[in-house]
Amino acid sequence: MSRWKELTGEASGEDYAARFASLARSGKDVHGEARFCAALVPVGARVLDAGCGTGRVMIRLAELGYDCVGVDLDASMLAVARKQAPELPWFQLDLAEFDPDLPGIAGGFDLVVAAGNIFPLLAPGTEAAVVKRLSAALRPGGLLVAGFGLDEAHLPVPPGLTLSDYDDCCAAAGLTLVDHFATWNADPYDGGGYAVGVHRR
Repeated sequence: MSRWKELTGEASGEDYAARFASLARSGKDVHGEARFCAALVPVGARVLDAGCGTGRVMIRLAELGYDCVGVDLDASMLAVARKQAPELPWFQLDLAEFDPDLPGIAGGFDLVVAAGNIFPLLAPGTEAAVVKRLSAALRPGGLLVAGFGLDEAHLPVPPGLTLSDYDDCCAAAGLTLVDHFATWNADPYDGGGYAVGVHRR
């Protein structure tokens, strides 16, 4: 079972969406992830949102002109995404069993983004398998972008995955490190409790 399911019971979609809607109304920037990704690949590029949740990142990228596909296991989160953007392709799938050749998905993505603490909230022990499957979804030269917490201050669960562990998973999947950042605003990584990793296939 994923740590996300243990934490939420996969029934928190509406609450999750409401929290970000409230942040947006208060003037907070809720599109840092999409802006970060848009700086890496040109408009029109194919993007896979792995662990897309309620679709906040993917919907914004689609608005910016990207060709997007969203995948998540949580039906409550996907219900919100489908309600907000029924025209976009949303798939309910376990990332540990993800197959980029499934009908309607097709591999060869220019960028795969895993925002929102996807990797620390996977079922323990599946991280390497998920990285390998997401890497297989990329075209040669494509980018895997993942941002996640590394300490208790940045995670809703006890920390388990280290940045070194994640980089090792990427290397084992044939990915090369491009850079680490401390935020989705591309601040340099300083060893803190949150990191955004960019790896290239």
